Amino acid sequence: MKTGILGGTFNPIHLAHLRIAEEVREVCSLDRVLFIPAATPPHKALAGDIPFADRLAMVELAVMGNPAFAVSDLEAQRPGKSYSVRTLELLREANPEDSFYFIIGMDSYQALDTWKDYRRLFDLTNLVVSTRPGSPQGDLLELLPVVIRDEFCYDEPSTLRHRSGNRVILLEETFLDISSTHIRQLVAEGRSPRYLVPEAVEEFIHRQGIYRCQERL
Repeated sequence: MKTGILGGTFNPIHLAHLRIAEEVREVCSLDRVLFIPAATPPHKALAGDIPFADRLAMVELAVMGNPAFAVSDLEAQRPGKSYSVRTLELLREANPEDSFYFIIGMDSYQALDTWKDYRRLFDLTNLVVSTRPGSPQGDLLELLPVVIRDEFCYDEPSTLRHRSGNRVILLEETFLDISSTHIRQLVAEGRSPRYLVPEAVEEFIHRQGIYRCQERL
């Protein structure tokens, strides 16, 4: 099975997340895309201190109706920071026959050397780097840390191949200018996030009172 992985705080999940997942699913011919909310993000504090259970529930509501989308609470099943490399190791242990496609943005790709055990990522998964149309892209190889560049070769103009056989794939996504920060601010101001999040997620936010009266999220 070919499995895509989209992680994040999903605070909240929005339509751009879903669109990226769908485009990667189509382009890479994936069987499914697994959404994995971060329990304890390693790179930044969680805005608003929204409980994992609420963020997980919003993701579950968002993917309902798409049989190719699934949700995992894997990162809440272990203590400590939600390091991607450990999540991927656990997924590989549980699904040894699967091929994984880990979806990240260009900004994350350029900062891979700040990730825990980042060299190990390329042994565990293919990397799909999403970028916005018209944004500066640069050369995939030259954007990698110098110390690991000799582990890769060019496969196609927008693809690298790692010595493990896994690939780094550049994908230009449909640009939807939506951010979780903006959605939180709208709700805190008493405004509607309609058409930025799925309807079921909007209803959950209002029903649970999430993000209200939190002016600086």
